[in-house]
Amino acid sequence: MYPTLTWHRSRKEKYVYITFDDGPIPVVTPFVLNTLKKFNCKATFFCIGENIVKHPSIITELIAQGHTVGNHTYNHLRGWNLADSDYLDNIKKGATLTGARLFRPPYGRIKKSQIKRIRKYLPETEIVMWDVLSGDFDDTISKEQCVSNVLRHCKNGSIIVFHDSLKAFKRLEYALPLILENLSEKGFQFKML
Repeated sequence: MYPTLTWHRSRKEKYVYITFDDGPIPVVTPFVLNTLKKFNCKATFFCIGENIVKHPSIITELIAQGHTVGNHTYNHLRGWNLADSDYLDNIKKGATLTGARLFRPPYGRIKKSQIKRIRKYLPETEIVMWDVLSGDFDDTISKEQCVSNVLRHCKNGSIIVFHDSLKAFKRLEYALPLILENLSEKGFQFKML
């Protein structure tokens, strides 16, 4: 829909990009960090500014382990429901906390006018979407479906999105280790954005 946004990386090499939205969250984000460590996997975490303020020790550990931090707004706002200026202010507030040049819009929703404002006022920002959605946030699907969603659609250069949130944890806890193991066995290497 928006070809100027980043949906995947180069399809030429056998790399995948594991990303997480909505953290940092106690219990969930530490589980993710421990799981990633087992698979020697570095990932990109699109963090909510409000959660960084609430859980500074988790974000400190995430950075210490060498992962990349991206901006997911300060309050996880739905861009389609906001005036462009209010949305940009919230993105800037999140960027101040994350120091990130990467931005992912919550819910994957953003207006063309908001993209233009980001490009004008935050020109170094890369707007990152995804081409593989695990569905771990969705209460209507099973943990097995999360695994299938990723493994069925993953290919070279895929950007895969998970959520280090309480809502997703039951599915994430099951799916993430299996997915990382399977992708490793298939020869994929994990890179950060």
